Amino acid sequence: MTDSPATPAAPPAAAPASHATSRLALAAAGVTVVLWASAFVSIRSAGAAYSPGALALGRLLSGALVLGLVLLVRREGLPPRAAWPGIAVSGVLWFGAYMVALNWGEQEVDAGTAAMVVNIGPILIALLGARFLGEKLPPRLVAGMAVSFAGAVAVGLSMSGEGHASVLGVVLCLVAAVAYAGGVVAQKPALAHGSALQVTTFGCLVGAVACLPFAGQLVEEAARAPLPATLNMVYLGVFPTALALTTWAYALARTTAGRMGATTYAVPALVVLMAWLFLGELPGLLTLAGGALCLAGVAVSRSRPRPSQRIAAGSAEVDGHRRK
Repeated sequence: MTDSPATPAAPPAAAPASHATSRLALAAAGVTVVLWASAFVSIRSAGAAYSPGALALGRLLSGALVLGLVLLVRREGLPPRAAWPGIAVSGVLWFGAYMVALNWGEQEVDAGTAAMVVNIGPILIALLGARFLGEKLPPRLVAGMAVSFAGAVAVGLSMSGEGHASVLGVVLCLVAAVAYAGGVVAQKPALAHGSALQVTTFGCLVGAVACLPFAGQLVEEAARAPLPATLNMVYLGVFPTALALTTWAYALARTTAGRMGATTYAVPALVVLMAWLFLGELPGLLTLAGGALCLAGVAVSRSRPRPSQRIAAGSAEVDGHRRK
């Protein structure tokens, strides 16, 4: 009677909670990539009336206002002191520099070139995560990123057409990719101390402060901008910024930076679909093939080895230690 089966039954009982958390993190990442894809459609409208810095500041102010109200309602308060270095760095790099550089870069190069250059961001995230966060680079993640990057290049080539690409534009998109990667890697440690809402809210505020030099442009351009452009700027702040970056932070706190970065390769495929549905831009065969590769690569990078493979890998590691 004392040999109760409760002890071996304990691990399976804990599994559902882990699976539920993984599903919630995946759902949060899905919300993020859908809203980030929609941002490309809105930027096209808002960018016609607002300069890069003014658009970034207006977007960040809208997002910070919404996030601040939610933070007050939830009474989460200030994040712990240990979270502030990551919040400050990610706020300046990702919320500030990335948005300004990307807005400016997309005025200098065609959409296809921008997509190809900016999509080195997830690769940089994986490399920086391995270097500074001690994250591993599983073969499935590396393979999935390679497939997705090939898809992003295909989408970019199909979208370039007879567009133009200046050296300045390419450099700006490269700066955006580096700022994005650095911001994500800096944000990851902050999430070990503060909540997703706290880290996102104050990161957004830091980015807005960094963009304050563009306040004069924002006031002047808002006075003469058409209403649809201003509404698109507010949409960018509320949904692709406030909501999407919060769901991103929630998912990032529960997985590696490299895996989260690879998930964003679904964005080009979704942009193609949204441009088809909302802008009437019929994608060509190369675009469709590239979008399919992006999604396939994300699926590979998010997949995990089967239990039998994990057991075999663990046994091999144990045998290796024994030989030593």
